[in-house]
Amino acid sequence: MKKSFYFIVSVILIFKSCSFENKQMDNIYGYALGTSYFIEYEKKEFNDKIKLRKDIDSIFNVINMSISNYEKKSIVNKVNTHNNNVKLDYHFIEIFSKSKEIWESTKGYFDPTIGNIVNAYGFGVKKGIKSISNFQKDSLKNITGFEKVYLNSDNKLVKKNKNIFLDFNAIGKGYTVDQIDKYFKSLGYKNYLIEIGGEIIARGKNIKTNKVWNIAIENPKLSKNRSVISSTFLNNSAIATSGNYRKNRIDSITGERYTHLIDPKRGEPIKSKILSVSVIAKDCTTADAFATALMVMPLNLGYKIINNFNELNAYWIVAEKDSIKEVFSNNWNKN
Repeated sequence: MKKSFYFIVSVILIFKSCSFENKQMDNIYGYALGTSYFIEYEKKEFNDKIKLRKDIDSIFNVINMSISNYEKKSIVNKVNTHNNNVKLDYHFIEIFSKSKEIWESTKGYFDPTIGNIVNAYGFGVKKGIKSISNFQKDSLKNITGFEKVYLNSDNKLVKKNKNIFLDFNAIGKGYTVDQIDKYFKSLGYKNYLIEIGGEIIARGKNIKTNKVWNIAIENPKLSKNRSVISSTFLNNSAIATSGNYRKNRIDSITGERYTHLIDPKRGEPIKSKILSVSVIAKDCTTADAFATALMVMPLNLGYKIINNFNELNAYWIVAEKDSIKEVFSNNWNKN
């Protein structure tokens, strides 16, 4: 295998690094949260890989039981079954609070209350509607809106409409990356990269190159052979990419193609020339949520919002008539 010292960020990450060949580095990989994950780290003198994997699995399990719609007994599913008196755990409260903050920062374009719409279009845990009428769209919008849910003084979640369905899928992977990052920090690791389903945080340097981690971004042009369109360095920061070019569904009656990304303002899948957005932030939770929001909102609004945050950077890939256009926020680091 040819050595290539970068990682490709996409909705699905492609690894082209021969980490097995470097005796200073080790890795753990597997499948969790409905996707693949990969962790590469500098070996320590007393490196207990078995314990690392066990502890990482424990982190996945705890978060799954908190915010996964696919775990029947998870806290979010208890909340979604009309129960306003559910005991919430640390992770649920953290994700909910961070989601509320980003909902406000993105002017409502990031909104975890879109779960019913996600389900209706066939991208969630429930069976989708074959063809959605305008009346059904309006009904779904009426049970959407983050202003309709809040945490009370007892840290219990209150829903103003009992039918609101929470879906933290657009922030969950990034949050889990951050929790594993905290774990590695607590053990004294300095040089490592954590990736879950294309959401990444990188610390220190890549020992193979003795440089900060180099992340390559996938060309969103649909083809069998994946390719790189750009790359950037990650210096103790996180990156997340959201795109509309892989996960789609076709209406069996109208033949219309739907992307999995939902516009909470219109209550339906987006119709946009934006193919993908990559966001760099200090933490992966923020990067993950903002990447989704910037995919959904108009490009000019997203560009204005992102440049108001010194700690955030974004890179858009936009479809033109016969080509694609790249748009960079003011401080994006182009290699």
